[in-house]
Amino acid sequence: MAQDDGLLVAVIMGSKSDWETMRHAVDTLAKFGVAHEARVLSAHRTPGPLADYIAGAEKRGVEVIIGAAGGAAHLAGVIASHTLLPVLGVPMESALKGLDSLLATVQMPGGIPVGTLAIGKAGATNAALLAIAILANTRPELKQKLKEFRAEQARKILSETLT
Repeated sequence: MAQDDGLLVAVIMGSKSDWETMRHAVDTLAKFGVAHEARVLSAHRTPGPLADYIAGAEKRGVEVIIGAAGGAAHLAGVIASHTLLPVLGVPMESALKGLDSLLATVQMPGGIPVGTLAIGKAGATNAALLAIAILANTRPELKQKLKEFRAEQARKILSETLT
């Protein structure tokens, strides 16, 4: 867990094999000093423990949940059905190159939203950055860190040459 004013983001993945991708979300949260925890909980293999975890998330201070799963295992949608907190879904690469994961995550029925990011590493990183942006609405220090991060990205691009 990173140091901050208490646990703010929960990162949940459907299996340990998702860690190589989701560590990019965790690393990004850590880089910004956002308190977080990462857990393996499956929508289909551990539905009871998942529901219990989500039911207690808000009491523990969680403000945003990132859910990642592959195939048709729609973890983010199940998470969203148990909470009013913002849920960000990261589709994992799979046998169908992640397209099945993407469709399972993005095609939520009206009424239970899941913010869906890109498949894989870019999605994991951007899920963390989006969680940080949500948190930054009430935390000026995070907003400043995001501004600095974006400025650094711009500096890197502007310093690149083609010859």
